[in-house]
Amino acid sequence: YPMQLPSKIVDITMPLDNETVVDPDIMRPQIKYVYHQENAETMANFFDGMKPEDLPDGQAWAWEIITLTTHNGTHMDAPWHYHSHDKDGNRMQTIDELPLDWFFRPGIKLDFRNKPDGYVIEPHDILEELDRIEYKLQPLDIVLFNTKASEYYGKDGYLEHGIGIGKDATLFLTRDNGIRVTGIDAWGWDTPFSLAKEQYAKDGDAMKIWQGHWAGIEQPYCHMEKLLNLEQLPAHGFMVSCFPWKIKDASGSFVRAVAMFD
Repeated sequence: YPMQLPSKIVDITMPLDNETVVDPDIMRPQIKYVYHQENAETMANFFDGMKPEDLPDGQAWAWEIITLTTHNGTHMDAPWHYHSHDKDGNRMQTIDELPLDWFFRPGIKLDFRNKPDGYVIEPHDILEELDRIEYKLQPLDIVLFNTKASEYYGKDGYLEHGIGIGKDATLFLTRDNGIRVTGIDAWGWDTPFSLAKEQYAKDGDAMKIWQGHWAGIEQPYCHMEKLLNLEQLPAHGFMVSCFPWKIKDASGSFVRAVAMFD
C-alpha cells in the first residue's frame, strides 16, 4: 500500500432510522423499505417473457425510499446554511463548492461533558481544555466537541440536552486559528432551542439564539452535528474523514464521519 493503514477506525456517525428521535417532528426522516419479493415483478418487467417466479425464490433486489432533509442524521453544515452572504457581501459557499482537503485532517477532541445543559462555550473554556490535553491548534485541524448530549441518544430528551458554542468561541477557532471544520455530538452547534427560549424571554436578543452558526457570517466555516462515540477517541493523535455528499447548491449534506488512529 502507498500509505500506512490505521490500526483502528471508530465510527462517529449516527445511524439513520425511523424510530430514534433526533430531530423535531417537522424534519424527521422517513425510510420506506421495499423488500425482495415486492420487487420481483419490477425486475421481471425489464425482460420480455420473464415472470417473477423465474427469479431465485421469486425474489429480486431490495431497496429503500428515503425522504429526508440534508440535515438529518450526522451531517455537515455549509456556510450557505447560516446566511446568504458573508460580512463583505460575498455569496456564502454551498456544500458542493467547498475544498475537499478540509474534510480529511488531523482531529482533536475537546471534552465538555462536565458543562451543564445550556452552557455557552467561550474562548477561555477552549483554552483551558487545550491546556489540559496539552495541544496547540494547527490550521485546518478538525475540532470535535464531546458533550453530554450523546448520552441521551435513543432516549427521551436528546433535543433538550447539550451546550452551545458561542460566537466568540467559534471565531476563536475559525478566524483566529484557521479552523474550517468542527463537529459536535448534540443536535446543533448552538444551545438547544428549548433552553434558548429562556434566554430570549429575558433579553429578547435574537442574535444570541444561533450565535455560533451566525459566526460563519464573519468567517465562513463548516461544522458537523449529531456525531456519536466521541468518548472512544483520544484527545488528539487521530485523523478524521468526513467528506460530505456532493449535492448541488445545498446548505448541508450527509457524511459518514470516522476517526482513524493507531
